[in-house]
Amino acid sequence: MLRGLTAGPLMERGCGPPRGEVGPVVVHLIDGTYELFRHFYGLRRATVEKNARFGAAAGVLNTVLQTIVEGATHIGVATDHVIESFRNELWDGYKTGEGVEPALFAQFEPLEEALRTMGVVVWAMVDLEADDALASAAAIASQDPRVQNVCIWSPDKDLAQCVRGDRVVQVDRRSTVVRDAGKVRAKFGVNPELIPDYLALVGDASDGYPGIKGIGAKGAASLIARYNEIEDFPPEVLGNHRERALLFKRLATLITNAKLYESVDELEWRGPTDEFSSLCERLGAPDLVARANRAASLSKARR
Repeated sequence: MLRGLTAGPLMERGCGPPRGEVGPVVVHLIDGTYELFRHFYGLRRATVEKNARFGAAAGVLNTVLQTIVEGATHIGVATDHVIESFRNELWDGYKTGEGVEPALFAQFEPLEEALRTMGVVVWAMVDLEADDALASAAAIASQDPRVQNVCIWSPDKDLAQCVRGDRVVQVDRRSTVVRDAGKVRAKFGVNPELIPDYLALVGDASDGYPGIKGIGAKGAASLIARYNEIEDFPPEVLGNHRERALLFKRLATLITNAKLYESVDELEWRGPTDEFSSLCERLGAPDLVARANRAASLSKARR
């Protein structure tokens, strides 16, 4: 059962034991790419530290530390070290790094290095995407009987396919929504495992594929409810669009067998390394050192 989460009030009702209690392992998987974009454009809108070279990276580090302060013990962060993936070979229109602002793109590697020196496991993806890493990490963690919950911190709709009951959930940090299987069905009209079929039909503009013309959200959910996955659709339902729908489904289906780690014990956070201080100086965020040390003290006290 869901018992608590992280990030303020979420900790009390989503992924993990209430504060002050020691319980089974809860794994927190964070979409570092999403967080970097969120902080980059958030700083721009607020016109705060407009010229801070690594302001977004520092913001992500603060977010991760906040998650730890509020109770997270096992944590991993995934990033798109290279925006392109194998999917670009399947569909010419699939998303690329084109159009990503240089000032934003330049913060990926410093963020990845800073996370490592902060003692956080980071998966900087090259051939696969950050979402594939999150899906694979969730699959590995869910196989461990010690794991009570797996929390995937990202609003991306393709990650809804990873949700399993109320054990593997998706969390939208901005809206504070914790999405279990029931809420995935309520939002999309299909079960989590059929999200790739749904996206294949309706498309995903952020990933660069259009879906099947004439099929909207309600139509897609209705077809899937009637026939199940696209492979089971009668030939006449999609006609000559069937092959394209299957291609889009392949684009939407996340990889779940990437060999990222062997045991959730590898994800346990034990505090920053000695190199973290110098990294923070380079990022222009020396205050992060004291905050990380305080988080480490809190984490140690909970053990």
